[in-house]
Amino acid sequence: MGVTTMQDVADRAGVSIATVSYVVNGTKAVTPATRAKIEAAMADLNFQRNRAARALAIRRTQNLALVYPALERRLGATSVEFLTSAATAANRSDYHLTLWPVSNDAVGLKDLLSAGLVDGVLLMEVLLDDPRVTTLRDAGTPFAMIGRTADPSGELYADIDFDATVSAALDRLESLGHRYVALIGERGGTGALPGYGPQVRTDEAFARLVAERGLRSVTVGCEQTASAGSDITQQLLAEHPEVTAILVRNEQATLGVMVGVRQAGLRVPDDVSVIALGTTGDISTMSSPALTMMQSPGEELGRLGVEILVDYLESGTRTPPQLVPCTFLPGASVAPAR
Repeated sequence: MGVTTMQDVADRAGVSIATVSYVVNGTKAVTPATRAKIEAAMADLNFQRNRAARALAIRRTQNLALVYPALERRLGATSVEFLTSAATAANRSDYHLTLWPVSNDAVGLKDLLSAGLVDGVLLMEVLLDDPRVTTLRDAGTPFAMIGRTADPSGELYADIDFDATVSAALDRLESLGHRYVALIGERGGTGALPGYGPQVRTDEAFARLVAERGLRSVTVGCEQTASAGSDITQQLLAEHPEVTAILVRNEQATLGVMVGVRQAGLRVPDDVSVIALGTTGDISTMSSPALTMMQSPGEELGRLGVEILVDYLESGTRTPPQLVPCTFLPGASVAPAR
């Protein structure tokens, strides 16, 4: 049997080939009943859409770029989850998603945009004052963010609800009697991004929430390595021996934090409880004991970022901001305060 053509679909659905073209290429509205007949015929005949033809018909490339500063900040397990989900969502919408590993200074982004290779851009690892946003606005290129700037009014974005995430983690610790909590975040070294939205918002939420609850607290940070996580944890526990729980928002250092507690002569969770913030569930299984965490909604945010961008490209719809909290994933690294 030969390749199914639009004429074959038109004959099966009892409509003109032009009407089939409207549905396939999205160039003109048809009634729901007619669309249903055409889509049923396409399914029956196993008709394969020609993306190149559709792109020509609607004067689009059907390409999206996911801009990630991979040259400065390596892809971790959580970032890969975002990327994979975004690529899957793009494919479902008949778009190709390409990773653009350009730096946050936007210099490389300008060069890529000038080539006219994509219909829209999805930004990751967003800074509070992000030069890439200015570049995209100036170029008139449609874009959406997984993350947000300091003032994202009028922009398209989906992000983690950091207030809800930190609050849920503190709820868990408070219920177990913890009254002195530390936060270990990202500071300095390769991969650290000044004004990095997730870290700044986590720091701010933590400072406000511990004050509201009357908890004692300390906030420190380290480079994104396991050895740095171990070192800062040992220093933290030596300087603040009353700390009974640690929140970690530094994926690459998380397992090092667990090691650091042991190196300090203490046990997780008997002496110190540990909760990871905003990381993938895969990290939990790499730890002993299994790590308790607020699991990143990477799959949901990757999908939402693409859907928000595609909705704007296809229909001009400006989806309201989407904030998604991390979800609690039980492990064995939390226990009642000593």
